[in-house]
Amino acid sequence: MTNPKLEVLTPQNCQLIFIDHQPQMAFGVQSMDRQSMKNNVVGLAKAASIFNIPTTITTVESTAFSGYTYPELLDVFPGQKVLERSSMNSWDDQKVRDALAANKRKKVVVAGLWTEVCNNSFALCAMAEGGYEIYMVADASGGTSKEAHDYAMQRMIQAGVVPVTWQQVLLEWQRDWARRDTYDAVMALVREHSGAYGMGVDYAYTMVHKAPQRTAQTHEILAAVPAK
Repeated sequence: MTNPKLEVLTPQNCQLIFIDHQPQMAFGVQSMDRQSMKNNVVGLAKAASIFNIPTTITTVESTAFSGYTYPELLDVFPGQKVLERSSMNSWDDQKVRDALAANKRKKVVVAGLWTEVCNNSFALCAMAEGGYEIYMVADASGGTSKEAHDYAMQRMIQAGVVPVTWQQVLLEWQRDWARRDTYDAVMALVREHSGAYGMGVDYAYTMVHKAPQRTAQTHEILAAVPAK
């Protein structure tokens, strides 16, 4: 294929990196709702776990400024080494470059904070110096303002970065609902992290397919009593 960007993402052709998903970095995000962003980050991480995507987690100045990686993110990857840096640009750190190279996959899915700093510099350098293809997860990344995020995304797109969203990546990895080995896990993830889509899945399961309600305990539903 002459244009590798025409290839869809598969569990076999890509790797994932999380850059600086740390509390102090999240405090500065103003480009989207921070709780929604964190939901998307954890959803993306769980998707990577389902499909066994090689994943790198890197942080900057954890004890001096930024705090530690979201525990919900770390819990998805038990025992995962976190690569600490001093540079704003992850590409400048040899540990990060080595981790990416060890995975032997040129497509790199990226989520990080902030879009206009750490994401932008990593993406440009990884493409220019490492020959990587970058897929930037826009809704699992955030900038210090909407303008900062949007213009950074535009700059990266002009340079050849492919913009994606976390759910797009998840469903591209799944691709076919006949893939039963991951179907149940994907549906569970969608119900937990995909908002209205997840509610729709719950509705279809219970009302159309007559599955039991997805609750930890049984709840009795009392019939409506007409008013007198």
